[in-house]
Amino acid sequence: MTISQDILTQKAIALLKELISIPSFSGEEDKTGDAIEAFLQGFGVKTQRQYHNIYAFNKYFDENKPTLLLNSHHDTVKPNSAYTKDPFNPHIEDGKLYGLGSNDAGGCLVSLLATFVHFYDKEGLSHNIIMAATAEEEDAGDKSLRGLLPILPKIDVAVVGEPTLMDLAIAEKGLVVFDAVVEGTPSHAAHPNDNNSIYNTIPVLQWFKEYKFEKISEALGEVKMTVTQINAGKQHNVVPAQVDLVVDVRVNDCYTNQEISDRLQREAPCKMTPRSLRLNSSCIDPNHALVKSGLALGRKTYGSPTLSDQAALSCQSVKLGPGDSTRSHSANEFIFVHEIEEGIDLYIKILSGFLQ
Repeated sequence: MTISQDILTQKAIALLKELISIPSFSGEEDKTGDAIEAFLQGFGVKTQRQYHNIYAFNKYFDENKPTLLLNSHHDTVKPNSAYTKDPFNPHIEDGKLYGLGSNDAGGCLVSLLATFVHFYDKEGLSHNIIMAATAEEEDAGDKSLRGLLPILPKIDVAVVGEPTLMDLAIAEKGLVVFDAVVEGTPSHAAHPNDNNSIYNTIPVLQWFKEYKFEKISEALGEVKMTVTQINAGKQHNVVPAQVDLVVDVRVNDCYTNQEISDRLQREAPCKMTPRSLRLNSSCIDPNHALVKSGLALGRKTYGSPTLSDQAALSCQSVKLGPGDSTRSHSANEFIFVHEIEEGIDLYIKILSGFLQ
């Protein structure tokens, strides 16, 4: 079955409008899951479902071939208070399609779905293709791509749809959040105390400010460590026993999260406890055939500081999609219609060069 790219694009934009009109906060994506299933089934694609994750295999799936995963998410954050437009009213103004989730990551999702349909019944491809429209990305939930991967065949390479202006993010920083504790001696504020936990925090904060990890990534630069929260004391006349800090560490591809955790727990001048080590950095070989196919079309490569479902993958992966990351989670979110049109076209061309 041959479907024109124009028809695919029109139907993808119509699907995005439908998705915008359906609230789909993380954990509440059942109705958008239904819409995605109906879209694929409308093209004769057999779909499967795990929770609110919708997935499908190309028609000529061959266990002897390597597998390419196409993935994006259909959950959204909640609209912020600065919205002046109805976040669930999809409408086009001056070439912009407005609505919650239009840019992050609806435009990417519908473009990948259209691309999957384009290749669905093609024979002789170098790779199998799995399309996965997944849930709970925004809060890294257990029923997200992370929960789906164990039941999928082995993935060899992946394209994760997030807004990148259709340039290729060939690396993505990981994340470890630490709870840190600076201790002291509790006392009445009227009495001498040379072990005041708040004063003890001053050199600790300076240590965090000045500390450097020596390995610098070509794609992602330095590991970035930032103290983002501080909390201590409940009464004006009581010196608290401890000061609680939260430390946000963005990890480049030179370190594993475990290495970062071990090092900080060993060297930091306070107690450090990681909340999770599962959000590792991601990368793909700059000489990978998928990257080369994008470069041949004039696309650029870069390293991304923001997290995505790439963190759940153990294979090589690239983040790539229409839209602009700076619009994500913003008020009156939008994506240009021409970005979706170009996104579908570029996805198809990049994968055509790779799947030969």
